[in-house]
Amino acid sequence: MNPLSLIPDTALAADATALVRDTAGELVYHHSRRVYLFGALQGRARGLAHDPELLYVGALFHDLGLGEKHRDSGRRFEVDGADEAAAFLRAHGLDEDAVRRVWTAIALHTTPGIPEFMEPEVALVTAGVEYDVLGIGYDDPGLVTPEERAAIVAAHPRPDFKNRILAAFAEGIAPKPGTTFGNVKADVLRHFVPGFVPGDFVTTIRESSWPE
Repeated sequence: MNPLSLIPDTALAADATALVRDTAGELVYHHSRRVYLFGALQGRARGLAHDPELLYVGALFHDLGLGEKHRDSGRRFEVDGADEAAAFLRAHGLDEDAVRRVWTAIALHTTPGIPEFMEPEVALVTAGVEYDVLGIGYDDPGLVTPEERAAIVAAHPRPDFKNRILAAFAEGIAPKPGTTFGNVKADVLRHFVPGFVPGDFVTTIRESSWPE
């Protein structure tokens, strides 16, 4: 099976594709399509029945919060992307349960250890991200075969992806470093922003206004 056939052939999916292509660069577009495809394949392998349109929108929008539009929001980029997806879905008449699932999938995609226990769309956005960015599952052909992976990368190439996506993360979150407290993106700023000091949970507790 050609894995690209998993992409929903619907007006909603087409509109999501057009929006992301218009508002995000090629790096984020190709990454997001791979996230969907790797997530959908893992859903098939794990027997996770999911709504392809909702998974597609979650994957396509998951990094939109890194864009320049959101860099002064003061909020985590995941929340900004989730809100963009929610507005898109509501404008297309989807119900609030669908909106909630996609919002949650995007908001939690950098919070490992939680999405896998939630609805399939939530679990599979994170699974796709972890496969494409971190290589989690790469060596398990039961999830994605080497042939499927080659077909996906041929359609959505990833030249120098490791360095380019790290640079995109740093550029997108450096203007709001406080939003990295307690999440994996603090590691990005620690490597790429000179002088960055990550928030420390223990210090925050000890220096709170409570007397003891």
